[in-house]
Amino acid sequence: MRYFLLLLFICVTFNSTAIIAAEDDPFSAPTEQQQNQAVDGLAAPMYKPLMERYILDELRAVRQDQQKLREDVTKQVTHAQLDTADRAITYTTDTINNVFFIITATASILVLVGWNSLRDVKNKVEDIVNTRVSVITDEYEDRLKILEEKLRVRSEEILSNQERISVTNEVHSLWMRANLESDFANKIEIFDEILKRKPEDVEAIAYKADALLEINDTAQAIELCNQAIEIDSDYGYAYWQRACAYALIHEHADALADIKMALDYSPNLRNELLHESAFASLHDNESFNEILSATSV
Repeated sequence: MRYFLLLLFICVTFNSTAIIAAEDDPFSAPTEQQQNQAVDGLAAPMYKPLMERYILDELRAVRQDQQKLREDVTKQVTHAQLDTADRAITYTTDTINNVFFIITATASILVLVGWNSLRDVKNKVEDIVNTRVSVITDEYEDRLKILEEKLRVRSEEILSNQERISVTNEVHSLWMRANLESDFANKIEIFDEILKRKPEDVEAIAYKADALLEINDTAQAIELCNQAIEIDSDYGYAYWQRACAYALIHEHADALADIKMALDYSPNLRNELLHESAFASLHDNESFNEILSATSV
């Protein structure tokens, strides 16, 4: 309403001035003299002080309203910007706090399970892997050691068997030579070769004792027979050879005792009692004859 009245007043004032100017000189502007004459001829002032004051007050009020409106708009915009900034800061703060909460919770969990950092996790994994690899390596090393030990034992058995086969072949060859040899001294040497390869061969010991009896070495023959009996007390031919040695030195009681032992362990020797030349001194012995009688029965 104020704006409307102000515009109406301005329009009326300009129209009055234009009408007066048109009455004086409708075609040209008045001169200074004419203006002075017109002013002197005025009977009353052309403006009204109250109206002017009203217009000025209204203009000032309009200016103040505009200033206040501008301030209000500025305040609203400022408050809106502050609210937006506050919301952004609040959101950022909450986000950062949540991130820190998550990091703190994760770190707490890692601490609880014994892993304080990613390096601890890496070290833990490496320790687990190294431990497992060590266990597997030790297991396979133990298996390899067992396998190597079995292979070593098997190799030793093979070598031992080969050696025994070789010794057996050599001994067999020496036995064939001994059977073909007619000289008792050479036989004794052959039996010595056999005993070098098989020291506990009671058969070779007994046959060596037999060869010694042939060359009248009864003492060594008895010693060899005792050695054979110590090795194998069930070997009858060792008792037989010792009985022959005792008979040759006329120890008939010992000879008869060994004959009985020999016949107990080797009954097939009964057929050799009458044919054994070493028992010639026992042919008149009653005990020997009883043994012969028992054999013939």
